[in-house]
Amino acid sequence: MTTVQPIITTSDLDRLRAFYERLLGAVEASRFPEDGPAFFVGLKLGDSEVGLVHEATTDLSAPQRILLSVRVDDVDGLLGLVEAAGGRLLGPSTDMPWGERVAHIHDPDGNMVNLTQTLQEADG
Repeated sequence: MTTVQPIITTSDLDRLRAFYERLLGAVEASRFPEDGPAFFVGLKLGDSEVGLVHEATTDLSAPQRILLSVRVDDVDGLLGLVEAAGGRLLGPSTDMPWGERVAHIHDPDGNMVNLTQTLQEADG
């Protein structure tokens, strides 16, 4: 069995954890060390897990090569929460020709996150 876990490095682990908890309902599933300031926090998002690693020297201005795509039930219902949770909305959600509604956002560290929702096919 193979499992892939995206891990995001951050200089402010508490801020980033709070963003994913508040916006997407993430739940802390693991941490290291168990006591004291965390170096690693594993967050459960539905049936997936994302890791956050505290790295004080993380360069938030460095170009990104990976984005986090998160499938949600209601993209538009989350858009009002993005900035309140500390993120940045990059534009309105859009219906894509492959059958998804997508909103592009940045988390508080500037990491690209796509919120995606599967569109229902019209009866006809």
